[in-house]
Amino acid sequence: MSDRSDDWFRDPAPRASGRGGSGYRGAGDPAGSVFGGGNRGSAWESSGQQAGAAGYRNPGAWPEQPPAHGGRGGGPSPQYQGGRPQGSGNGYSGRGSSGRGRRWLRPRRILAIIALVVVVVLVLSGVGYFYLNSKLTRANVLVDYANRPAAADGQNWLITGSDSRQGLTRKQERQLATGVGIGGHRSDTVMLLHIPSSGKSVLVSLPRDSYVGIPGFGMNKLNAAYAFGGPKLLAKTVQNATGLQINHYMGIGFGGLVNVVDAVGGVRMCIPQNLDDPASGLHLKKGCQNLSGAQALGFVRTRHLFATQDLQREQNQRVFIKALLTKMTSVGTLANPFTAFSAANGAASSLTVDKGTQLFQLVQVAFALRHAKTTTVPIGASETLAVGDVLVWDHTQALRMFNAMRNGQPVPKSLITGSKVG
Repeated sequence: MSDRSDDWFRDPAPRASGRGGSGYRGAGDPAGSVFGGGNRGSAWESSGQQAGAAGYRNPGAWPEQPPAHGGRGGGPSPQYQGGRPQGSGNGYSGRGSSGRGRRWLRPRRILAIIALVVVVVLVLSGVGYFYLNSKLTRANVLVDYANRPAAADGQNWLITGSDSRQGLTRKQERQLATGVGIGGHRSDTVMLLHIPSSGKSVLVSLPRDSYVGIPGFGMNKLNAAYAFGGPKLLAKTVQNATGLQINHYMGIGFGGLVNVVDAVGGVRMCIPQNLDDPASGLHLKKGCQNLSGAQALGFVRTRHLFATQDLQREQNQRVFIKALLTKMTSVGTLANPFTAFSAANGAASSLTVDKGTQLFQLVQVAFALRHAKTTTVPIGASETLAVGDVLVWDHTQALRMFNAMRNGQPVPKSLITGSKVG
């Protein structure tokens, strides 16, 4: 016989409270459910409360065992620590943390970030454009006057390089051999850029010693027009000599050229021979090299080292201008906002343009010059006159060239001489 109750094996009804009585309290030892009375019950009550705090609840007499775990010791499995299973996405596990990270990758958030970046870039670009456009020096160069040539195909730009020392210190003037304290009254570089409505552009050098008629001053050297009346008289002289209407003007001085070259980080040129010219302060070894602003100025000024003097200098100038603008408009320069802005700021601060020229038009000129055909106006003879040694144009061939530009036709190949560094 046994003094145990007949229903000892049945599940007793769960108690609402963990205090008092002999029933088990939560998930204690199985013995506590069998010997559930007296002092032993109170002993297991504490164990049951602790287990309950861990989140295990089992109404049966045989409590459900916690799942096996791989760690050492007798504590519950790590995945049940804290009373909640880990990995439930509730912030208690790595999965929940990654869930919060994925919120940053939602399409709406990505689109919002992209839109913000685009807006910022557009605002900064707009501000930068108007700032650089305001840095241009504008002059009343192109004015209407009687007998002005009619507008023709494309655009015609008059590009000049003067001996202006503006922007140079006295020390720089000595270093660059430009002469100290001399005012800029001459334009030894005169070019005509024709940008047709279709096809390649043409860059034509007009030698400074060209013997032409200067309105109000008679026949003289072309660069005398700049000395007599500045860029306005020079533009008028070129219009009369070529029969082409000058639509825009762009000029740069000594100091401006140095600043632009330095701002873009120098210009790479390949020199076929040693160049040592005290008159221009130039000392270069033959070979490919990166010219600084000071070296570039000496290079485009040098003429005494060449048999053809100014004619070879003009070729060097055309090659240099193409190299400079190719670098300024290259992907490497444009992709770097700091280099691009520095180069654009240096150029805008150094140029003098007509009142109708805007910054975007100068950008068009830069790209047009990268792939332009280059030549010199056809020369018929050289003579020594009262005004000095002059070059007389071959007027028949020159007329063919300028008529082709006016009528939107390609310049005859026989008149395209190209450019090569001397």
